[in-house]
Amino acid sequence: MAQTPSTTYRTDPAAPPKKSAPVWAVLLAACAGQFLVVLDVSVVNTALPSMRADLGMSAIGLQWVVNAYSIAFAGFMLLGGRAGDLFGRKRMFLLGLGLFTAASLGGGLAQAEWQLLLARAVQGLGAAVLAPSTLTILTSAVPEGPARVRAIGVWSAVGAGGGAAGGLVGGVLTDLLSWRWVLLINVPIGALVIFAGIAWLTESKAGQARRLDVPGAVLVTAGLATLAYGIVQTEEKGWTAAATLAPLAAGLALLGGFLAVEARTRVPLMPLKLFKVRSVSAANAAMFVCGGGMFAMWMFMTLYAQNVLDYSPLKAGLALIPSSLTIVLGSMLAPRVMPVLGPKNVSVLGILVAAAGFGWQSTMTVDGGYVTSIMLPGIVMMFGAGFATTPLASLATSGAAPGDAGLVSGLINTSRTMGGALGLAVLSTVAAAQMNGSTSKQALTDGYAMAFRTSGCILLAGVVVLLLWMPGSTREKPRQKPSKSPADGE
Repeated sequence: MAQTPSTTYRTDPAAPPKKSAPVWAVLLAACAGQFLVVLDVSVVNTALPSMRADLGMSAIGLQWVVNAYSIAFAGFMLLGGRAGDLFGRKRMFLLGLGLFTAASLGGGLAQAEWQLLLARAVQGLGAAVLAPSTLTILTSAVPEGPARVRAIGVWSAVGAGGGAAGGLVGGVLTDLLSWRWVLLINVPIGALVIFAGIAWLTESKAGQARRLDVPGAVLVTAGLATLAYGIVQTEEKGWTAAATLAPLAAGLALLGGFLAVEARTRVPLMPLKLFKVRSVSAANAAMFVCGGGMFAMWMFMTLYAQNVLDYSPLKAGLALIPSSLTIVLGSMLAPRVMPVLGPKNVSVLGILVAAAGFGWQSTMTVDGGYVTSIMLPGIVMMFGAGFATTPLASLATSGAAPGDAGLVSGLINTSRTMGGALGLAVLSTVAAAQMNGSTSKQALTDGYAMAFRTSGCILLAGVVVLLLWMPGSTREKPRQKPSKSPADGE
């Protein structure tokens, strides 16, 4: 997120004094908001085949059900954190949750593909406004010490649980009700959390006035979306067609404009000087690459289970539970091993394990059994992913100045989500090219298998990035002076 737990907050002077709510109430409201945000990254995966059948969606449209949310979420997440600093964390929490809830209603009632994709993009925007405030609200309510550590641990576990529960929740709702309830379920829950937030949360802001880098957020989001669209066009139009080259060039130009804005604005969304620290730049690059390789795993696993093995949405969701739990196990085990092997070596080991799992998954067959075609390779893939992610985040923050820790934490999350969005576009295009227009089970299997093989190669590229770029030791003091954190003002 874009804030750090050690930030000092102040209560909104315009707000009348009121008795603080119990810590458990604040924790419940903040964690409920975080759970919804993370859940909706993956909850739609098991509903994709049903969405396609009901709305007559194209294969490209299916990937944008996932990507529309992810790109908007990643592109506006840092801006959402800074908006909380300026306008108040409680206010942004409620605004983001309200936007997220309304978009969920619109998506659940969608009658056409474009309506669903628009709703998912607005959902992502609401999540980007909401998510950064969940942690700062929590840390401002709990004093430093063991209690805050426990609270942050609960918040982290809820986030991991939301991602792990997505497949099961989506499968249950799609099988027992319809795919629409994958989105509509957010409406009553969101309304309850809004009322809880109004009643329990206390307003807080950064110590000084701030400015928002709106142009930066718009440019990076538009650049990613346009670039992803151009990548998708390559499968149908080819690399040399104007319909492909134009969006690719436009996307690169928009991202170039984003870098130019960040280099000149007084309060940039992404301070480029942070990347002068090798550990920060290397960790973000590795996270971007690994996100590109890993993010699409859930979608392709779900499509394989339902479209090839004829699993129901509920059975597909249940089938992914072991791998969902394993990513949590890997994340919990990594900190115990890091003092012995070092975070860089643990990251490399985790990525290699994940790459081996992706290679195993690429051996899938039309008549594959659950244990060898889904469960075991899924466990290997996700254990490696969880084992690699925690030390990568540690590497990113270890070389940064203390005042930049919160911002660097936000950057590493943004890098992972941005990489995942572009990776999904690339891998969907690779799979579609392998299928060559056929919808037979063998063609689908071959396409999904090629996507997993490509993912494994992308992860190996992440290993190369770490070995060549990441310094052997990240304990040296940063050379730069601490920059102002997102909560410190100008």
